[in-house]
Amino acid sequence: MSFTLAIVGRPNVGKSTLFNKLVGRKMALVHDTPGVTRDRFEADAVLGNLAFRVIDTAGFEDDTPESLAGRMTAQTMTAIADADACLFVIDARAGLTTGDRIIAAALRKAGKPVVLAANKCESRAGDAGYNEAYALGFGEPVAVSAEHSLGLGALEEALAEHIPRIVHPDEDEEDADAAELPLLGDGFGDEELAADRVIRLAIVGRPNVGKSSLFNRLLGEERTLTGPEAGITRDTIAAPWHAGGRDFLLHDTAGLRRKARVAGHALEEMSVGSTLEAIRFADCVIVMLDATQAFEKQDLTIADLIAREGRAVVFIANKWDLIENRAGAVGDLRDRLDKSLPQIVGAPLVGISALTGEGLDRIVPAVLAADAAWNKRVGTSALNRFLENALDRHAPPSVSGRRVRVRYMTQVKARPPTFALFGNQLNSLPEDYVRYLTNGLREAFDLKGTPLRFLMRSSKNPFVAD
Repeated sequence: MSFTLAIVGRPNVGKSTLFNKLVGRKMALVHDTPGVTRDRFEADAVLGNLAFRVIDTAGFEDDTPESLAGRMTAQTMTAIADADACLFVIDARAGLTTGDRIIAAALRKAGKPVVLAANKCESRAGDAGYNEAYALGFGEPVAVSAEHSLGLGALEEALAEHIPRIVHPDEDEEDADAAELPLLGDGFGDEELAADRVIRLAIVGRPNVGKSSLFNRLLGEERTLTGPEAGITRDTIAAPWHAGGRDFLLHDTAGLRRKARVAGHALEEMSVGSTLEAIRFADCVIVMLDATQAFEKQDLTIADLIAREGRAVVFIANKWDLIENRAGAVGDLRDRLDKSLPQIVGAPLVGISALTGEGLDRIVPAVLAADAAWNKRVGTSALNRFLENALDRHAPPSVSGRRVRVRYMTQVKARPPTFALFGNQLNSLPEDYVRYLTNGLREAFDLKGTPLRFLMRSSKNPFVAD
C-alpha cells in the first residue's frame, strides 16, 4: 500500500499549485480566488526518489458544520485521518495568522507526522513569515515557491524522513524480473485485455442535478461535497469504483452551464474546461438529468457534445422519487430522448433517486451495455449482408439524375464504431439516408448507447479530368 500525504493549509496559500507540481501536471484548478478547491483531490506523485499518493484539500476554515466552509473543513479532516503524514503549507508573505495556528492545533490533535512548508518564498517578502513559522512547533520549515519550482529538493529531504525512498534494482534483477514476464500473445489476447480494462466513467450534467450525490452513493462514502447550493463542485474528482465484477474510474464533474453564463468568468471557464477534459478521456459518460425537468435545452446541448466526442452514453434521470406517474414518465422521456437526439437513439435511460438509493442497481448493467456497444466490432460479411438487405428495402435516391451507388461497407474502428462506405457519389448521400443506415445498424447489431460514424469512400470518376 502506497504512502499517502495530505496537503493542508488556509485558503489561497498555494496548496493546489504545489499539488500540481508534485503530480507533474495541472490536475487541480488554480486561481487567485480563495477557496477554489472544495473537495479532496487525489493522485500519484513523484518527488525525486520519493513516490507517494498525495491529497489536495480544501482550505481549512473555522465555521459552523452546516455551512459550505464547515463541510469543506470536514472533507479536509477526513483527508488528514486517511493520510500517513501531512504537508502543512503556510503563506510566508502573509506571515503567521490565527488560521494557521488553528490548523496547527488540529494537526497536533490528529497525531500525524507533519512537514511544514513556507510557500511563496521566492523573494525577501517571505523572510519574516518564514521565521515566524518556527512558532508553530513543527521544527524547521521548508522554504518553497510552488509557482516557481523553488525549494523542491529541500522538500524532498524533509519528506524522506517519513516516506520510503524508491529502491532501484540493479540490472541483473531487472533482467530476472523481465524474464518472468509473459511474452506478447502468451494468454493476453485482445478480448481478455478488454474484459480486464478499467472503464473510465464520467458523470456530467447541469448544475444541481445530483451528480455529486450519485458519486457518493456509488462509492459508499461522502467523497465530495453536496448541498442545496448550485455549483459546489469545481474540480473533476476521480475515484476507483468496483461494481458488477468490473473496475471503474469514476469522475464527478462540475456542472455545465450555458456559454453566456460562463463567458468572462475565468474560474467558471476553468471548471467547464475540467469537465470537458473528463468527457474527452472517458469511455462512457453518464448524463445526469433532473427527472422533474428533463431534456431541457442545456441537457440536449451536453448530450450532443458527448455524441460529437464519440463517447458511449447513458442517461440517468435523478429525483425519480418525485415522479408520480412513473410508468407514463418512462415512455415520455424515451420518446423525447429519441426524437431530440437521433444521433444516439436508443441510449440506455435509467430512473434513480440518489437520495434514497432507488434504481442504483440498474446503472452498472446500463453502463456495461453502452460500453459493449462502444467497443463492438462487426465482421465485414455480416455488414454487407445487412447492407444488401437495406438497399433492397430502400435504395439510395438519385442526385442530379445519377443514382448514388453504395457497393459495400466495412468497419474501420471501434470506440466509437466507425464504418466506411464504398461506392459512387457518396458525398451526395442525403442525411436522412445515412440516418436510415445508422438506425438499421443499431437494431441489427445492438449498437445502442453509442454514436456511430461513417466515412464516405467514393470511387474516382474516370471521365472527370484531374
